Amino acid sequence: MDLPIDRPVYIFGLMSVAERSSRERVIEATCELLELQGYHGTGLNQILQTSHAPKGSLYHHFPGGKDELTLTALREVGGEVLSRITDALAVDGPTWKVIPDFIRRIAAGVKASGFRAGGPITTVALETASTNAAIRHECSRIYRAWREAFAERLRRGGATPSEARRLAHTIVAGIEGGIILSRCDHDAEPLTATAEQIGVLLRTRAKRDGPHQTGGEE
Repeated sequence: MDLPIDRPVYIFGLMSVAERSSRERVIEATCELLELQGYHGTGLNQILQTSHAPKGSLYHHFPGGKDELTLTALREVGGEVLSRITDALAVDGPTWKVIPDFIRRIAAGVKASGFRAGGPITTVALETASTNAAIRHECSRIYRAWREAFAERLRRGGATPSEARRLAHTIVAGIEGGIILSRCDHDAEPLTATAEQIGVLLRTRAKRDGPHQTGGEE
């Protein structure tokens, strides 16, 4: 992976300010601010201040204003998180261990941020689900892609398509809910407990169904 899962999602974080275009700086600032304070708490003036980009460049690159910029930022961050998920799940080892280890790394990242980061899509999805159809649809698409990454790993381990789909729902819901509770409580236990219980679930299913099912490995 270019960036470890236990770091906040800053898309262009490995590039210096001089190397980044004004468009890239605006997108990165938007990703960071949306993650920290949500859609309604983030204004265009704050994005400009954080990105050090001229005002004219924002409207040049994003003539649709805040909604267009938010959709672009969501696509960028959703794709980056998907890459991290895909890379993390590509490692060798039993699925009942690989997936919980991934969740524990998320917990470590949320804790390391002082419980300020983690869940770059979650905050926006909660705020806009009933008020902004375009953003809701984009968040839904991102979540589907994440679930499919988990489902693909589970299918490789022998889970049926329907079982993999249900388990992927459980995993993503557990991660997203765990992030919300961890940030609210300033305690990583909701995420570490999620990791533990998902591991128990997957290992129990693997033992029940045999070495070629639900992760496949005892």
